[in-house]
Amino acid sequence: MKLSVVIVNYNVKHYLGQCLDSLQRAVEGVEAEICVIDNHSKDGSVDYLRRRGDGVQVVASNHNNGFAKANNIGIRQTSGEYVLLLNPDTIVGEGVIKACIDFMDAHPAAGGLGVEMLKCDGGRALESRRGLPTPMTSFYKMCGLCAMFPKSRRFGRYYMCDMSWSEPGRIEVVSGAFFFARRSALDKVGLLDEDFFMYGEDIDLSYRLLKGGFDNWYFPAKILHYKGESTHKSSFRYVHVFYEAMLIFFRKHYGHLSFWLSIPIKTAIYLKATLALVQMSSAYIRKMLGFTVRRSMHNPRYVFLGSAGSLAGCRRIAARCGLDAEYHECDEASNAAGHAAFGITADASTPVYVVYDVSSYKYDTILGIFSAHSQDNVFIGIYNPASDIIITDREIIS
Repeated sequence: MKLSVVIVNYNVKHYLGQCLDSLQRAVEGVEAEICVIDNHSKDGSVDYLRRRGDGVQVVASNHNNGFAKANNIGIRQTSGEYVLLLNPDTIVGEGVIKACIDFMDAHPAAGGLGVEMLKCDGGRALESRRGLPTPMTSFYKMCGLCAMFPKSRRFGRYYMCDMSWSEPGRIEVVSGAFFFARRSALDKVGLLDEDFFMYGEDIDLSYRLLKGGFDNWYFPAKILHYKGESTHKSSFRYVHVFYEAMLIFFRKHYGHLSFWLSIPIKTAIYLKATLALVQMSSAYIRKMLGFTVRRSMHNPRYVFLGSAGSLAGCRRIAARCGLDAEYHECDEASNAAGHAAFGITADASTPVYVVYDVSSYKYDTILGIFSAHSQDNVFIGIYNPASDIIITDREIIS
């Protein structure tokens, strides 16, 4: 077996279905297996997966194991030469998997590989390439110097922004949203540390790969990451889990530091967590009192691109849900520029969702168009006629 893909799912069955659709296109011609570990979802994910009947191995946990343990279950139940840990809220371009395999085959010292992750507006996600959160790198990040001087090799090392986006390059931390690993390297350094329930386990594994003598790489292949559809990053639990992960990593890898160095770092982590909780509480109170305005979602505009048959399905959904929509019959052969050919724009108060029919456009093409024409308040939407639903970063429309 060349590749094993392990996906941990928790209450995001529609995003998972979209991920699997894109992934199955991407592994055509590759000897691959796909294993989904469901962490006791309550949204019918397991039944949904079993009804698909497309050869995906499903492990239905009877409780939420957390990200690290669930991934380890999947890794142990698969046998591929390479292992891809993939988030369910991602879209993988058709050419990504083969390109990653070719790169890893050509670089036998590579232990881990990450890719260019796009946000929903087509902009690049900075966490696609990261440096190790050493005490000084973490300090620069937490005190704001990283944001002030993002291109600085010293202050901006957390996101390694001095690197080229268009060329492969060595990095220190591979994101857990798309972590392509060599199984023999995992056999040597060990699997994910299950002390991390969620967050931090990718940093820890990346560090252990480096200490084990392997290289970690960034590779310029594009995926979309909805960034947290399976987690509620505005929740108090998120703050607790995220900053606890920071403390676990620090104690594990930098516990040898002197008292006078460790105390300021731990204090900074606690202060950041406290500040996040205070800001979250304040935002919650303002929202309850009606003093805040969310990103306008009450009047978004939808632009649909696809075949005549798919547009008919989109029209039915738009009529049923009262969507403000326009339609363009086209496909990749007739209009390779996609929505860029129509001069789509948005203002600050009205977001625009450009919804592509994936029977008319490849995922690679959609991501390429958005990457080349990233605009504020213009976001990716996907319509798959096989499922007859529209998926955006904020909603499932059927």
